[in-house]
Amino acid sequence: MRRGRLSLSAPLKPVDSVTYMLPTVLPGWQSGNWSGYAIKKTKSNSFRSISCYWIVPRVKASKQNKYSSIWIGIDGFNNSSLIQTGTEQDIVKGKAVYYPWWEILPAPETRIPNSVSPNDLMYAKISKLSNSKWQIVLKNKTKGWTFRTIRKYTGPANTAEWIMEAPTINNNTARLADYRKMGFKKCRVNNKNPILQRSDRGVMVQKGRVVSTPSLLNKSRDGFTVTYG
Repeated sequence: MRRGRLSLSAPLKPVDSVTYMLPTVLPGWQSGNWSGYAIKKTKSNSFRSISCYWIVPRVKASKQNKYSSIWIGIDGFNNSSLIQTGTEQDIVKGKAVYYPWWEILPAPETRIPNSVSPNDLMYAKISKLSNSKWQIVLKNKTKGWTFRTIRKYTGPANTAEWIMEAPTINNNTARLADYRKMGFKKCRVNNKNPILQRSDRGVMVQKGRVVSTPSLLNKSRDGFTVTYG
């Protein structure tokens, strides 16, 4: 963990109470820190696993510190629990920083001691092994490494997400890094196609401006792209 910085993901946060322009196709939900697709059930323990593929995007240079997190997770969409894993794409002191991580709220992120670079193909899966034991798997298919850890998690497991996030830095939602465009492919929940809906789609709004917008779904309804802006 970089000294002086506490980085973590956060549950879905409401948007600023100001006027802004929405995309032509209205989203199902809006957030100040999340964009992507999220699904929810009323019954606890509805989701036993989540997975997908993505390619690490190259973030655009900036004089200001900016941050972006790509992840899959269970919970956090309508509760304060969350188990997740993904990759970070940041600009810190003028330099691009990329690394993999996992996290279980309320603890901060734990960096995975392996490297990631722009254009690397990633695969992630989070799965329930028993009542309170969950396995987190993150693979870099390009570099050939696999990370696994088994952890205790007792959240309700009634939401599941594929998210581009502006992470929380020292208790504040960070300015989103310009990640240009990235895509989530072969999304799965409980080892099946989730058949995502338009109403599952959410945009990120910061300071009255839409800063991250997911596309409509592919034909299989198990994949989509997310674009900065």
